Amino acid sequence: MKSLKLNLEVEGTLCSGLGEGARFTQLAWAAREFRDKLGFAPYPGTLNLMLSGADWTAARSRLQQAAGIAIVPPSGFCAAKCFPVTVNDRIEGAVVLPEVGNYPADKCEILAPVGLRQELDLRDGDAVRLRVEIA
Repeated sequence: MKSLKLNLEVEGTLCSGLGEGARFTQLAWAAREFRDKLGFAPYPGTLNLMLSGADWTAARSRLQQAAGIAIVPPSGFCAAKCFPVTVNDRIEGAVVLPEVGNYPADKCEILAPVGLRQELDLRDGDAVRLRVEIA
């Protein structure tokens, strides 16, 4: 029996992050987890989006309830789960949801094998469309 795939479509606003994604994606254990489980080595850093409204609230709830692709850390780091995503109908990557209690509800981080800002010519404040796949 084939698994049913559900695509969630949301739009967010590009914003600058704290710079922690670049460091985190290059940690040996994290890079290995992403490469092995997502099928690509992540570009250093994440694309950060601010999202709000009923569509995002519903999508985030679905993502939190779904199993996703587990990113298993060593002791001292937080776990995360990922979901395949297509950004602006052009580039495939993954949404990363850190499993920490204080993670902002209006924030979304995207990993990709390329620098999304450069490849899509994006600047802070630009609208970014996501199609997130939930298996």
